Amino acid sequence: MSNKILKIKYKTRDVGTLLYSNNLVSFQYDNQWISNGFSISPLSLPLTNKIFTPSFQPFEGMFGIFNDSLPDGWGRLIVDRMLRKKSINPNKINPLYRLSIVGNSSMGALEYIPNEKISQEIFYDLNLDIIKNQCDLLLNNQEINNLDYLFNNGASSGGTRPKIFKKIYKNIYNEDWIIKFPSSYDSSDIGIQEYNYSICARKCGIEVPEIKLFDSNQCSGYFGIKRFDRTNKEKIHMASVSALLETSHTLPNLDYSDLLKLTFLLTKDVSQVKGMFTLMCFNVYSHNRDDHSKNFTFLYDKKWKLAPAYDLTYSNSINGEHATTIAGSALYPTKIHLLKVGKDFGLTPSFCKEKIDQIEDLVKTDLTKYLIK
Repeated sequence: MSNKILKIKYKTRDVGTLLYSNNLVSFQYDNQWISNGFSISPLSLPLTNKIFTPSFQPFEGMFGIFNDSLPDGWGRLIVDRMLRKKSINPNKINPLYRLSIVGNSSMGALEYIPNEKISQEIFYDLNLDIIKNQCDLLLNNQEINNLDYLFNNGASSGGTRPKIFKKIYKNIYNEDWIIKFPSSYDSSDIGIQEYNYSICARKCGIEVPEIKLFDSNQCSGYFGIKRFDRTNKEKIHMASVSALLETSHTLPNLDYSDLLKLTFLLTKDVSQVKGMFTLMCFNVYSHNRDDHSKNFTFLYDKKWKLAPAYDLTYSNSINGEHATTIAGSALYPTKIHLLKVGKDFGLTPSFCKEKIDQIEDLVKTDLTKYLIK
Protein backbone atom coordinates (compact mmCIF):
# COMPACT_ATOMS: atom_id res chain seq x y z
CA MET A 1 0.00 0.00 0.00
CA SER A 2 1.33 3.44 -0.84
CA ASN A 3 0.57 7.08 -1.47
CA LYS A 4 2.09 9.10 -4.29
CA ILE A 5 0.76 12.57 -3.44
CA LEU A 6 -0.18 14.26 -0.17
CA LYS A 7 -1.47 17.75 0.51
CA ILE A 8 -0.18 19.68 3.52
CA LYS A 9 -2.37 22.06 5.50
CA TYR A 10 -1.80 24.53 8.31
CA LYS A 11 -4.91 25.81 10.14
CA THR A 12 -7.14 24.90 7.14
CA ARG A 13 -4.77 26.69 4.72
CA ASP A 14 -2.99 24.87 1.89
CA VAL A 15 0.76 24.87 2.50
CA GLY A 16 1.97 22.71 -0.35
CA THR A 17 2.19 19.27 -1.92
CA LEU A 18 4.37 16.21 -1.33
CA LEU A 19 5.18 13.91 -4.25
CA TYR A 20 6.74 10.46 -3.86
CA SER A 21 8.90 9.28 -6.74
CA ASN A 22 12.04 7.13 -6.99
CA ASN A 23 12.21 6.74 -3.19
CA LEU A 24 12.31 10.52 -2.68
CA VAL A 25 9.60 12.84 -1.33
CA SER A 26 9.68 16.16 -3.18
CA PHE A 27 7.86 19.26 -1.94
CA GLN A 28 6.41 22.39 -3.50
CA TYR A 29 4.71 25.33 -1.77
CA ASP A 30 1.21 26.35 -2.80
CA ASN A 31 1.19 29.67 -4.73
CA GLN A 32 -1.15 31.32 -2.23
CA TRP A 33 1.07 30.19 0.65
CA ILE A 34 4.08 31.78 -1.03
CA SER A 35 2.16 35.07 -1.12
CA ASN A 36 1.26 35.23 2.57
CA GLY A 37 2.69 32.22 4.39
CA PHE A 38 6.05 31.49 6.01
CA SER A 39 8.91 29.08 5.46
CA ILE A 40 8.13 25.91 7.38
CA SER A 41 11.86 25.07 7.52
CA PRO A 42 13.94 28.18 6.76
CA LEU A 43 17.30 26.57 6.00
CA SER A 44 15.98 23.83 3.72
CA LEU A 45 12.69 25.11 2.31
CA PRO A 46 12.85 28.86 1.69
CA LEU A 47 9.58 30.46 0.65
CA THR A 48 9.95 30.32 -3.11
CA ASN A 49 8.22 28.77 -6.10
CA LYS A 50 10.30 25.70 -6.90
CA ILE A 51 10.24 21.96 -6.43
CA PHE A 52 12.45 20.90 -3.52
CA THR A 53 13.92 17.41 -3.65
CA PRO A 54 15.90 15.99 -0.71
CA SER A 55 18.75 13.52 -0.53
CA PHE A 56 17.83 10.00 0.52
CA GLN A 57 19.80 10.29 3.75
CA PRO A 58 19.29 10.90 6.58
CA PHE A 59 15.47 10.67 6.52
CA GLU A 60 14.74 7.96 3.94
CA GLY A 61 14.12 10.45 1.17
CA MET A 62 12.22 13.13 3.12
CA PHE A 63 13.03 16.60 4.39
CA GLY A 64 13.53 16.79 8.14
CA ILE A 65 10.45 18.90 8.83
CA PHE A 66 8.21 16.11 7.51
CA ASN A 67 10.23 13.45 9.30
CA ASP A 68 9.43 15.41 12.48
CA SER A 69 5.76 14.61 11.88
CA LEU A 70 6.39 10.88 11.85
CA PRO A 71 6.36 8.98 15.13
CA ASP A 72 9.52 7.26 16.24
CA GLY A 73 10.31 4.92 19.09
CA TRP A 74 7.10 4.26 20.99
CA GLY A 75 4.78 5.80 18.40
CA ARG A 76 6.27 3.78 15.56
CA LEU A 77 5.96 0.60 17.61
CA ILE A 78 2.22 1.20 17.99
CA VAL A 79 1.73 2.08 14.32
CA ASP A 80 3.62 -0.99 13.13
CA ARG A 81 1.66 -3.24 15.49
CA MET A 82 -1.61 -1.77 14.18
CA LEU A 83 -0.49 -2.20 10.57
CA ARG A 84 0.27 -5.87 11.19
CA LYS A 85 -3.14 -6.25 12.82
CA LYS A 86 -4.58 -4.99 9.52
CA SER A 87 -2.37 -7.47 7.59
CA ILE A 88 -0.21 -4.66 6.23
CA ASN A 89 3.56 -5.17 6.19
CA PRO A 90 5.15 -2.06 7.78
CA ASN A 91 8.28 -2.63 5.70
CA LYS A 92 6.34 -2.38 2.44
CA ILE A 93 4.83 1.09 2.82
CA ASN A 94 6.40 4.38 1.78
CA PRO A 95 6.89 7.52 3.92
CA LEU A 96 3.83 9.26 2.44
CA TYR A 97 1.60 6.43 3.59
CA ARG A 98 3.01 6.83 7.09
CA LEU A 99 2.33 10.57 6.94
CA SER A 100 -1.23 9.88 5.80
CA ILE A 101 -1.69 7.67 8.88
CA VAL A 102 -0.56 10.61 11.02
CA GLY A 103 -3.06 12.82 9.17
CA ASN A 104 -4.16 15.70 11.38
CA SER A 105 -2.73 14.28 14.61
CA SER A 106 0.96 15.07 14.18
CA MET A 107 3.05 16.95 16.68
CA GLY A 108 3.13 20.60 15.66
CA ALA A 109 0.66 22.15 13.24
CA LEU A 110 1.17 20.49 9.87
CA GLU A 111 -1.64 18.21 8.68
CA TYR A 112 -1.53 15.64 5.88
CA ILE A 113 -4.41 15.01 3.49
CA PRO A 114 -5.87 12.50 2.80
CA ASN A 115 -5.91 10.96 6.27
CA GLU A 116 -5.61 7.16 6.26
CA LYS A 117 -7.76 5.59 9.00
CA ILE A 118 -6.35 2.27 10.20
CA SER A 119 -7.88 2.17 13.68
CA GLN A 120 -11.32 2.24 15.25
CA GLU A 121 -12.33 5.52 16.89
CA ILE A 122 -12.25 5.27 20.70
CA PHE A 123 -14.82 6.91 22.99
CA TYR A 124 -13.73 5.54 26.36
CA ASP A 125 -10.92 6.33 28.79
CA LEU A 126 -8.69 4.04 30.83
CA ASN A 127 -7.11 4.19 34.27
CA LEU A 128 -3.44 5.20 34.02
CA ASP A 129 -2.24 2.06 35.79
CA ILE A 130 -4.14 -0.07 33.28
CA ILE A 131 -2.54 1.89 30.44
CA LYS A 132 0.89 1.37 31.98
CA ASN A 133 0.30 -2.39 32.18
CA GLN A 134 -0.85 -2.49 28.57
CA CYS A 135 2.30 -0.59 27.57
CA ASP A 136 4.42 -3.16 29.40
CA LEU A 137 2.78 -5.98 27.48
CA LEU A 138 3.31 -4.21 24.16
CA LEU A 139 6.97 -3.56 24.95
CA ASN A 140 7.34 -7.28 25.64
CA ASN A 141 5.80 -8.09 22.26
CA GLN A 142 2.66 -9.59 23.78
CA GLU A 143 -0.95 -9.23 22.66
CA ILE A 144 -2.97 -6.46 24.33
CA ASN A 145 -6.66 -5.65 24.61
CA ASN A 146 -6.39 -1.91 24.07
CA LEU A 147 -4.24 -1.42 20.99
CA ASP A 148 -6.83 0.89 19.42
CA TYR A 149 -6.82 3.04 22.57
CA LEU A 150 -3.02 3.35 22.58
CA PHE A 151 -3.03 4.07 18.85
CA ASN A 152 -5.67 6.80 19.07
CA ASN A 153 -3.98 8.41 22.07
CA GLY A 154 -0.30 8.17 21.28
CA ALA A 155 0.58 6.79 17.86
CA SER A 156 1.89 10.14 16.61
CA SER A 157 4.27 10.58 19.54
CA GLY A 158 8.06 10.40 19.49
CA GLY A 159 10.68 9.22 21.95
CA THR A 160 11.33 5.79 23.40
CA ARG A 161 9.18 5.95 26.52
CA PRO A 162 5.51 4.91 26.31
CA LYS A 163 3.12 7.85 26.45
CA ILE A 164 -0.42 8.94 25.74
CA PHE A 165 -2.09 12.21 24.82
CA LYS A 166 -4.81 13.24 27.25
CA LYS A 167 -7.25 16.13 27.35
CA ILE A 168 -7.74 17.74 30.75
CA TYR A 169 -10.65 20.12 31.28
CA LYS A 170 -9.45 23.41 32.76
CA ASN A 171 -10.55 27.04 32.50
CA ILE A 172 -13.28 26.43 29.87
CA TYR A 173 -10.88 24.71 27.45
CA ASN A 174 -9.72 21.12 27.22
CA GLU A 175 -5.95 21.32 27.64
CA ASP A 176 -3.73 18.89 25.77
CA TRP A 177 -1.26 16.94 27.90
CA ILE A 178 1.28 14.16 27.41
CA ILE A 179 1.55 11.52 30.15
CA LYS A 180 4.62 9.29 30.15
CA PHE A 181 5.14 5.78 31.49
CA PRO A 182 8.32 3.85 32.35
CA SER A 183 10.09 2.05 29.53
CA SER A 184 11.50 -1.43 29.98
CA TYR A 185 14.84 -0.01 31.19
CA ASP A 186 13.44 2.71 33.51
CA SER A 187 12.91 2.45 37.24
CA SER A 188 9.30 2.61 38.42
CA ASP A 189 10.05 6.06 39.88
CA ILE A 190 11.15 7.65 36.61
CA GLY A 191 8.01 9.83 36.70
CA ILE A 192 8.85 11.64 39.92
CA GLN A 193 12.48 11.91 38.81
CA GLU A 194 11.53 13.74 35.61
CA TYR A 195 9.11 15.87 37.61
CA ASN A 196 11.89 16.92 40.01
CA TYR A 197 14.27 17.60 37.13
CA SER A 198 11.72 19.93 35.53
CA ILE A 199 11.18 21.76 38.83
CA CYS A 200 14.92 22.25 39.20
CA ALA A 201 15.27 23.41 35.59
CA ARG A 202 12.61 26.04 36.20
CA LYS A 203 14.55 27.30 39.24
CA CYS A 204 17.59 27.59 36.98
CA GLY A 205 15.72 30.00 34.71
CA ILE A 206 14.79 27.50 32.01
CA GLU A 207 11.32 27.75 30.49
CA VAL A 208 9.48 24.52 31.25
CA PRO A 209 5.84 23.76 30.33
CA GLU A 210 3.24 23.24 33.01
CA ILE A 211 3.91 19.84 34.59
CA LYS A 212 2.07 17.46 36.89
CA LEU A 213 2.64 14.14 38.64
CA PHE A 214 -0.41 11.97 37.96
CA ASP A 215 -1.47 9.53 40.69
CA SER A 216 -0.72 5.83 40.53
CA ASN A 217 -1.33 2.83 42.79
CA GLN A 218 1.73 1.10 41.36
CA CYS A 219 4.47 3.74 41.62
CA SER A 220 5.18 7.27 42.85
CA GLY A 221 3.32 8.76 39.89
CA TYR A 222 3.35 9.32 36.13
CA PHE A 223 4.99 12.43 34.73
CA GLY A 224 2.74 14.70 32.70
CA ILE A 225 3.58 17.75 30.63
CA LYS A 226 1.23 20.23 29.00
CA ARG A 227 1.79 20.31 25.25
CA PHE A 228 3.49 23.48 24.06
CA ASP A 229 2.39 22.88 20.46
CA ARG A 230 -1.24 23.36 21.47
CA THR A 231 -2.87 26.42 23.00
CA ASN A 232 -6.58 27.24 23.30
CA LYS A 233 -7.38 24.69 20.59
CA GLU A 234 -4.78 26.25 18.27
CA LYS A 235 -1.89 24.27 16.79
CA ILE A 236 1.60 25.77 16.87
CA HIS A 237 4.13 25.02 14.15
CA MET A 238 7.31 23.45 15.49
CA ALA A 239 10.61 22.16 14.16
CA SER A 240 13.32 20.20 15.92
CA VAL A 241 17.00 20.95 15.47
CA SER A 242 17.18 17.60 13.69
CA ALA A 243 14.66 18.84 11.12
CA LEU A 244 16.11 22.32 10.75
CA LEU A 245 19.66 21.10 10.18
CA GLU A 246 18.65 17.98 8.22
CA THR A 247 20.59 15.69 10.53
CA SER A 248 19.42 12.49 12.19
CA HIS A 249 19.17 12.55 15.97
CA THR A 250 20.98 9.20 15.95
CA LEU A 251 24.14 10.90 14.67
CA PRO A 252 26.13 12.66 17.44
CA ASN A 253 27.53 15.32 15.11
CA LEU A 254 26.55 18.62 16.79
CA ASP A 255 28.12 20.88 19.39
CA TYR A 256 26.27 23.31 21.64
CA SER A 257 28.09 26.10 19.83
CA ASP A 258 26.08 25.05 16.76
CA LEU A 259 22.85 25.27 18.77
CA LEU A 260 23.63 28.77 20.04
CA LYS A 261 24.36 29.93 16.49
CA LEU A 262 21.18 28.31 15.16
CA THR A 263 19.14 29.91 17.94
CA PHE A 264 20.36 33.39 17.00
CA LEU A 265 19.99 32.71 13.27
CA LEU A 266 16.31 31.84 13.74
CA THR A 267 15.28 34.22 16.52
CA LYS A 268 17.71 37.17 16.18
CA ASP A 269 17.29 37.40 19.97
CA VAL A 270 20.25 37.17 22.38
CA SER A 271 17.88 36.36 25.26
CA GLN A 272 16.89 33.19 23.37
CA VAL A 273 20.57 32.33 22.94
CA LYS A 274 21.05 32.76 26.68
CA GLY A 275 18.17 30.34 27.13
CA MET A 276 20.00 27.72 25.07
CA PHE A 277 23.21 28.39 27.03
CA THR A 278 21.32 27.90 30.28
CA LEU A 279 19.84 24.62 29.05
CA MET A 280 23.32 23.42 28.08
CA CYS A 281 24.63 24.12 31.58
CA PHE A 282 21.68 22.34 33.17
CA ASN A 283 22.16 19.28 30.96
CA VAL A 284 25.83 19.08 31.90
CA TYR A 285 25.41 19.40 35.66
CA SER A 286 22.26 17.24 35.85
CA HIS A 287 23.82 14.48 33.72
CA ASN A 288 21.17 14.73 31.00
CA ARG A 289 23.31 13.29 28.22
CA ASP A 290 20.59 12.17 25.83
CA ASP A 291 20.71 15.72 24.48
CA HIS A 292 20.32 14.82 20.81
CA SER A 293 18.99 17.02 18.04
CA LYS A 294 15.35 16.00 18.50
CA ASN A 295 15.40 17.10 22.12
CA PHE A 296 15.72 20.76 21.12
CA THR A 297 12.79 22.39 19.34
CA PHE A 298 11.76 25.79 18.02
CA LEU A 299 8.21 27.12 17.72
CA TYR A 300 6.86 29.48 15.06
CA ASP A 301 4.00 31.85 15.79
CA LYS A 302 4.70 34.94 13.66
CA LYS A 303 8.34 34.57 14.70
CA TRP A 304 10.66 31.78 15.79
CA LYS A 305 11.47 31.14 19.43
CA LEU A 306 13.05 28.39 21.50
CA ALA A 307 10.46 25.90 22.71
CA PRO A 308 10.16 25.07 26.42
CA ALA A 309 12.58 22.39 27.60
CA TYR A 310 11.47 18.75 27.72
CA ASP A 311 12.86 15.23 28.29
CA LEU A 312 14.91 16.44 31.25
CA THR A 313 16.17 13.53 33.33
CA TYR A 314 19.30 11.59 34.24
CA SER A 315 20.38 9.91 31.02
CA ASN A 316 23.26 8.72 28.88
CA SER A 317 23.84 8.57 25.16
CA ILE A 318 26.33 6.43 23.20
CA ASN A 319 29.21 5.29 25.43
CA GLY A 320 27.84 7.42 28.25
CA GLU A 321 28.71 10.62 26.39
CA HIS A 322 26.66 13.72 25.65
CA ALA A 323 24.92 13.37 22.29
CA THR A 324 25.76 17.04 21.72
CA THR A 325 29.33 17.99 22.62
CA ILE A 326 30.32 20.98 24.73
CA ALA A 327 33.18 22.82 23.01
CA GLY A 328 34.22 19.43 21.65
CA SER A 329 33.94 17.56 24.96
CA ALA A 330 31.40 14.73 25.20
CA LEU A 331 32.42 12.66 28.22
CA TYR A 332 34.00 15.04 30.72
CA PRO A 333 32.79 18.59 30.03
CA THR A 334 33.92 21.16 32.61
CA LYS A 335 33.24 24.79 33.43
CA ILE A 336 36.05 25.67 31.01
CA HIS A 337 34.15 24.04 28.14
CA LEU A 338 30.91 25.78 29.10
CA LEU A 339 32.66 29.15 29.24
CA LYS A 340 34.24 28.55 25.83
CA VAL A 341 30.85 27.91 24.20
CA GLY A 342 29.55 31.19 25.63
CA LYS A 343 32.70 33.12 24.75
CA ASP A 344 32.79 31.83 21.17
CA PHE A 345 29.28 33.16 20.61
CA GLY A 346 30.01 36.46 22.33
CA LEU A 347 28.09 36.12 25.59
CA THR A 348 29.69 38.12 28.38
CA PRO A 349 31.99 36.23 30.78
CA SER A 350 30.10 37.67 33.76
CA PHE A 351 26.78 36.28 32.55
CA CYS A 352 28.27 32.88 31.74
CA LYS A 353 30.12 32.52 35.07
CA GLU A 354 27.09 33.62 37.09
CA LYS A 355 24.75 31.27 35.24
CA ILE A 356 27.14 28.32 35.49
CA ASP A 357 27.64 28.78 39.25
CA GLN A 358 23.92 29.22 39.84
CA ILE A 359 23.00 26.06 37.99
CA GLU A 360 25.77 23.99 39.55
CA ASP A 361 24.57 24.97 43.03
CA LEU A 362 20.87 24.39 42.32
CA VAL A 363 21.46 20.99 40.74
CA LYS A 364 23.63 19.87 43.65
CA THR A 365 20.95 20.99 46.09
CA ASP A 366 17.92 19.52 44.32
CA LEU A 367 19.15 16.54 42.29
CA THR A 368 22.12 14.99 44.13
CA LYS A 369 20.16 11.84 44.97
CA TYR A 370 19.80 11.11 41.26
CA LEU A 371 23.41 11.95 40.40
CA ILE A 372 25.00 9.48 42.80
CA LYS A 373 24.97 6.34 40.70
